[in-house]
Amino acid sequence: MTIADKTILVTGANRGIGRALVEEALKRGAKRVYAATRQPYSHPDNRVVPLTLDVTNTAQIQEAAGKVESLDVLVNNAGLALFDDLSDRTALDQQLAVNLFGPFNMTQAFLPLLTRSSGSIVNVLSLVAFAPLSFVPGYSISKAAAFSLSQSLRALLAGRGIKVHAVMCGPVDTEMSRGFDVPKASPASVAQAIFDGVKNGDEEIFPDPMSAATAESWNNSGSKAMERQNAAFAAVEPVAS
Repeated sequence: MTIADKTILVTGANRGIGRALVEEALKRGAKRVYAATRQPYSHPDNRVVPLTLDVTNTAQIQEAAGKVESLDVLVNNAGLALFDDLSDRTALDQQLAVNLFGPFNMTQAFLPLLTRSSGSIVNVLSLVAFAPLSFVPGYSISKAAAFSLSQSLRALLAGRGIKVHAVMCGPVDTEMSRGFDVPKASPASVAQAIFDGVKNGDEEIFPDPMSAATAESWNNSGSKAMERQNAAFAAVEPVAS
């Protein structure tokens, strides 16, 4: 899947990785980019179509789906990270609503268009899906669940010709990670790597130096082998008795 002449939808498009993805899609010759944000948004390029969309708002998702005529790539980028200690169920619910059920609801709403185009779903996740960080346990749980969602959708939608990519980000220089004193990749470089991974057909995309260091071990892991085995098993038609 190349981006040239394609129609892309990016959630959380007004800042960080989302904004960089919009710009990178335009550079690569996208025909149209739907930029989904919670706040009013404008862009000087007439290929960009703003959508007012909160991924926790079912009515807004359905309204947006009615405005999109065709779609080749859905990028579920909107995310929420809160510092917590799992003592407050509300914080966990908030992060699951955005990071897990947001991509789920977006995928369900736009599935007919993606089926028509044999398109791609890109879920922007995090390395904490593999190993949680103790000061953001709710975020870690939500991203691990979203990774499992990505794997499940990958197996379920393969028969429709839809590819599902999971982006396993390390530290990126965005507002979300501003308080972390660690080396960070630029949003622009991450956006480039994401679309390169989509073009290459990578199931997991490791878009920055820290995450790239884990790519080989993940791809050769027993967990990845089991995912492939389970997907192949699920693809076998049941034999009638």
